[in-house]
Amino acid sequence: MGVKLSVKSDYAARAVLWLARHYSDLAAHRIEEMAASEGIPANYLVQILIELKAKQIVKSQRGKEGGYLLARPPAEITLGDVLRCIHGEIFDTSALTDPKCPAELKDAWKKLQTVLDNTADGMNFQQLAEKSTEKEKMYYI
Repeated sequence: MGVKLSVKSDYAARAVLWLARHYSDLAAHRIEEMAASEGIPANYLVQILIELKAKQIVKSQRGKEGGYLLARPPAEITLGDVLRCIHGEIFDTSALTDPKCPAELKDAWKKLQTVLDNTADGMNFQQLAEKSTEKEKMYYI
């Protein structure tokens, strides 16, 4: 089995991307609207948004116009932020702290961890939202 991210991390990233696409609305969005649009079960999305809120990635607004919105601009939220919120380390292995793991292998695991961290931290939700906007503008002849 390869390195595998959970459905929860995918749903969290989808939710943040959806909110990033709607960031300029300057309005909170209802869970039901987001869930229906992204194909995420609403009751599961609530749990994910609570975790994202605890890490100041999203914020909630109460009342008639209530719902969720990003806590900061999408350019300031990376894919790494979201993955760490949901899972902790993006890539983790007990080998990194195992004294019996050969140093050469431990170095290889550490390099892999660094590459994954740097890659995830190098992608922000402004970039991802702009890519989806570009895709919507494209048409095929």
